[in-house]
Amino acid sequence: MNPLVTPYTLGAIGPGGPALLPLLPLRLSYFGRTLVPDGLVDSGASVNVLPFTLGQQLGLDWDKLSDGGPLGGALSTVSTRAVVLTADVGTFPRVRLAFLWAQVPLPRLILGQFNFFLEFDVSFFATRSQFTVAPRTP
Repeated sequence: MNPLVTPYTLGAIGPGGPALLPLLPLRLSYFGRTLVPDGLVDSGASVNVLPFTLGQQLGLDWDKLSDGGPLGGALSTVSTRAVVLTADVGTFPRVRLAFLWAQVPLPRLILGQFNFFLEFDVSFFATRSQFTVAPRTP
């Protein structure tokens, strides 16, 4: 299966101003509700992180989900809940992605090592301002 080639996207990333970001469009579903956000493909992130507002839009109920444990770094004091969502990336087979749903307004969805990078092979080509994503090979 051919990899999905995606150009970096110009976006703001804090006080430093604009930067080129590896943003991946994907479709997330949870019990019949679907969203099509862009996720930041972040090889430095330990886990997938779902912003609070996206979880609300998917109909998640904070009080009915299990504690997800702490996030790292500046978000170490943020409460989270664990949730598994169905994800469609390009025309690849559907996968299940585990997220920590963060009770804080985050600028975007984060796709991290657990478990986005366990489901997909990712290559970054900064000199070409693009990255590729392909389903993991068995």
